[in-house]
Amino acid sequence: MSKPLYGLVEAGGTKFVLGVARGPDEIVATTRIATTTPAETIPAMCDWLAGHGPLAAVGVATFGPVEVDRCAPLWGHILATPKAGWSNTDLVGPLVARLGCPVGLDTDVTAAALAEYRWGAGQGQPAVLYFTIGTGIGGGAVIGGNPLAGVSHPEMGHMRPLLHPADVASGFAGVCPFHGTCLEGLASGPAVLARYGLSLSDLPQDHEGHAVIASYIAHAVVTAQAMFEPGRIVLGGGVMATPGLIERVRAEAETLGNGYFRGKASEIVVLPGLGDRSGLLGALALAEAALS
Repeated sequence: MSKPLYGLVEAGGTKFVLGVARGPDEIVATTRIATTTPAETIPAMCDWLAGHGPLAAVGVATFGPVEVDRCAPLWGHILATPKAGWSNTDLVGPLVARLGCPVGLDTDVTAAALAEYRWGAGQGQPAVLYFTIGTGIGGGAVIGGNPLAGVSHPEMGHMRPLLHPADVASGFAGVCPFHGTCLEGLASGPAVLARYGLSLSDLPQDHEGHAVIASYIAHAVVTAQAMFEPGRIVLGGGVMATPGLIERVRAEAETLGNGYFRGKASEIVVLPGLGDRSGLLGALALAEAALS
């Protein structure tokens, strides 16, 4: 008997990555479509998946904020988002109507954490956190195999780290429209550009920006350690592709932790084991859960 065929959706602010798969090592087909308007993108998503069916279930790993509570009236809807035209958009309803199969949904970062927990850098660990450090900053957690959520999904990118002395001296106000100097407002790609006019990877290796951004990410690491003592903290996203950044983060987190935590930052802070497949395979994990 053949394995079930699952539909995969990694919904991002600039593109939707779609796939169909029978397992993490059996991805049958993938494609990308631009994130334009809901009226264009959602039908294109449904059309492509329908053309590769029949599907046993679909998993959706999406940008947010999104309603993840299945008991809520707006389950599966994008909520108030900075992405123009996408607030209050129903992602799940059109998929169910077109494909007639179960749909699992969570944030892209929680889905990535789930994929890393099952198949990547977090295998065998009781708790895994995933942070994406890029255009925005988000974080998700999987504890004992279960994604963490309360009244909504975590918004780890909006924690408030201590300001770096360089930002205190310059008066940098951060770029987050809601909180200014939260983690996203201080350490995201746009925050780097706002300060220095270049991406972190384009700055000279001796530029203070590397130490500033590493400090903020390290504060997120030790905050996560204090709250969860995870076995792995996976750092993904475009900013983390900067050469030498993860080593700086590990060293700074060790200093900030001062030997207190059981997990050593030098061992638990890692890049994604699944590379750029974490999000799409997270959608697979959500699809499998929807069918079970």
